[in-house]
Parts: sequence; C-alpha cells; structure tokens
Amino acid sequence: MTKRDFDAVVVGSGPNGLAAAITLQEAGLSVLVVEGKSMIGGGLRTQELTLPGFKHDICSAIHPLAAGSPFFNTLPLEKFGLEYVYPEVAAAHPFDQGNPAVLYHSIEKTAETLAEDQERYATMARFLTKVWPKIAVDTLGPLGFPSHPFDFARFGLHALPPATWFSGLFKSQQGRGLLAGMAAHAIQPLSNWTTSAIGLVLLTAGHLRGWPIPKGGSASIAKALGAYFESIGGKIQTNFYVTSLKQLPSSHAVLFDITPKQLLKIAGHEFSSLYRNQLSRYRYGMGVFKVDWALDEPIPFKNAECRKAGTLHLGNTLEEITYTEKLSSEGKHPDNPFVLLAQQSQYDASRAPEGKHTAWGYCHVPHGSTLDRTAVIENQIERFAPGFKDRILARHTFNTAEMEAYNPNYIGGDINGGILDIGQLFTRPALRLSPYRTSRKGLYICSSSTPPGGGVHGMCGYHAAKRALADVFKIKENRKLVP
Repeated sequence: MTKRDFDAVVVGSGPNGLAAAITLQEAGLSVLVVEGKSMIGGGLRTQELTLPGFKHDICSAIHPLAAGSPFFNTLPLEKFGLEYVYPEVAAAHPFDQGNPAVLYHSIEKTAETLAEDQERYATMARFLTKVWPKIAVDTLGPLGFPSHPFDFARFGLHALPPATWFSGLFKSQQGRGLLAGMAAHAIQPLSNWTTSAIGLVLLTAGHLRGWPIPKGGSASIAKALGAYFESIGGKIQTNFYVTSLKQLPSSHAVLFDITPKQLLKIAGHEFSSLYRNQLSRYRYGMGVFKVDWALDEPIPFKNAECRKAGTLHLGNTLEEITYTEKLSSEGKHPDNPFVLLAQQSQYDASRAPEGKHTAWGYCHVPHGSTLDRTAVIENQIERFAPGFKDRILARHTFNTAEMEAYNPNYIGGDINGGILDIGQLFTRPALRLSPYRTSRKGLYICSSSTPPGGGVHGMCGYHAAKRALADVFKIKENRKLVP
C-alpha cells in the first residue's frame, strides 16, 4: 500500500467511533480518532449542568446494553477505570392506582409484581434469557444467516409484532404497562412493527446482567474506551470539527461515526447518485426534551420500590402510553407524556454533594420541537411522587435544537441516529450488501445509523471496522464476541 499518515481515520468519538477505532488498532493498524468537541464520548459525557458538585449525564444514563455488549465484553475496560453499580431495582413502572410493575434481576420476583400475568411473564422471560446468549451477536449486527436459526426465528416471532399487540397478550395493568414502558424506548408509535423488540431486549438484559450505572457518570465508559485505545497505540485529536474530507490527514480508510445528513455534507460529492439519493431519503424520528435536576433529597415516590429504582417509566397504562406516543409522532405535544427518569445518585454517591441528589429525565417530542416541556415533565413526576417539586434546587434543560447543537448526530433531537422501524431496521442507512460501506471505496459509516441502531453497545462501530479490515486491508477479524 502507498504510505499514508495513518492507515485509518475515525471521525467522531461516540461509543461506535471508539469501538471501530479499537478494532482497527488491535488489528495492527495506525488509527487516528478526530472529535469536534473538547472531550470524547458523543452521548457519553457527564458535566456539572446545574450546580457545582452535581454531575449530570448529558445523554445516556443507564447502560444495560453496554454491560451486555458482545464487543465491550472483550475489552479490559475495568482496568481503565470503568466500574458499574447495579441498582437493587433495575426499573419500576408506577400506576395511578395499584402496585407498580417492577423489573428485578430475578424473573420470579419480577413476575410476582404482575398480578395474574405471573406465569405468562415468567414463561416468556425464561425463554428469552435462555436464547439470548445464542442469538445476541446475530441480533446486534447486520442482516445475515443466523448461527442459531431456530432460536433466532422464535425470538423474531416475539420481537417483530407491534408492542400494542404483544402487550395486549397480557391481562393485568402491571403486565401490559411494563411491556409498554419498555417498548417506549423505541421512540416511535407502539403500533409500529418491531417495537416489541427493544422492550424484550431490555427486559432480557435486566434479567441477565441488570441495568447498571457507570460510577462517576456515563463519561466513565468513554474515558475507559479512549484510555484503552491510546494504550494500544491509538491517537485521539479533539477540537477537530470535520466539514470536508480535505481536512483529514491521508489514510487508506475513513470511518464516520455520524448520521447520513452530516455524511452527505462532508462526502456527498464523492458518492454515486444512487447512494446520495438513498441517504437523502433516510428518515429521522421523534426528538427528546430533557431535564436534569439538582435535588436536596431523593424523589419522594409514593411506592418504596420506585424509590429504589435506578430507572422509572412514568406513563401509567398501556393505553395512555400508546396514545401519548402517537400524539408526539404526529407533531403534537401531549399534556401527560411518557417520561423516562433515572436516579443515578441513589446508587452513586459521587454524583452529588453529600446528602444531595441528582435526577435525569426526558420525554419524547415532535422532531425539531423547541417547545419547553419542563412543566409537563415535572407534573408527570409529581403525579407519582407528590412533593417532588419542593425538592428541586436547580434544573437544566435541553430542547431538540440544543441537543443537536450539543451532538450533531442528534438530528432534530433524535438520539437514535434515525427512526428504528421495520423500514430501517436492517437496511439503515441504505439498502446495500453491507450497510457500512458507502459507494466510495475506503469510506465507511459506523454510527447508530447502521445496524443494530441506537444504544451504547459499540456494535455498529465493530461491524463497520470488521468490514473495512476485510475490504481495504485484507485482514480477517476473528474476535470471539462475548454475549
């Protein structure tokens, strides 16, 4: 090969960019990561947004997919400072009336919170936890022939239907609500096909590995990934915002941890008209409005298990969540939106001064909405935790425009890198033999706009790097992934 400044350059240092860079560097290449911000991490950053001493996760907060990532589990990240804390209660889903649904590590203990759905849920969860280790690698990757086709097909029968249909198989308020709250992580109407998938994956992760909190903040994951990358010879340059290919040092391959909209701006002139057209039609989904709070006491949830939960799903019944998510997807702003809430300081004392606490939460909003949703989010929390507002010392908010300014990958506030519906599940960002290749030799996309999509797991970056190694460097990546 002709001599270049680097063998490969990775643009963007989110979890996928870092995963791609590590994969390439471990293969013996020289790799540079360039990051537009002053610190690495993408959605993995933690800052004092409200008051001194209160550490808030900017985007991702709770990490079931990171702890269970088949790629991250091959790396010695604990040697570089990454430590997970596991809440006693992974997630809780309260209701206006009756006991909450509660996700514990134990299947049986979880089932006991689901009224008449106990045996139905336990049977489903036992099946999922049995097959997931066999199908995780195939599920968290590009479309291909699975290594365990029968188990993969059985999982698909559960995962492909709309969450409204799958949740409807359960009879109790608790069972239906638990599944709806899990599926709402998909950030799309629950009537869409495949919305059951994300809910089932999250439930399974809760029973297998839990829903952990990175000690010190989500930035701890990025710091560990970055430190390991540098320890094996990789280089990172921050404050390097890329708007043109001409800015980059010479290399044999460039991998972009960005979404199609930015990729077109940077390299669109290098692509075929067909590929440009495909990228231009790529669809983004709903945005989020996010609030971080500094609190003088823990959130006073009416239910004790809710006070112990690392994560709360605040949306009441299946019917209410379905209705409000549908409204948001139609460009409307419901008065009682589904709220995803995290209580990191309950289990990580480093997040706030002694005796104080933090909280993190968001609701889904129409794509690009800049309407202030602080009041409706706080009302929804107050609904299940009377007195919450009296605990607030300070708050910080992000609307969709501010989210995108913070991280350009969050187009219109979409934190998933594009809607993850049936039309963009395995074909994101374009219908190609390999979704990671662009039409220009040597240029690849490795962001959450590729399979398997959003979440902190690094699998998009790993698969993109594996493709680039084979195409450009004729290197076969033989890593034994650990589901």
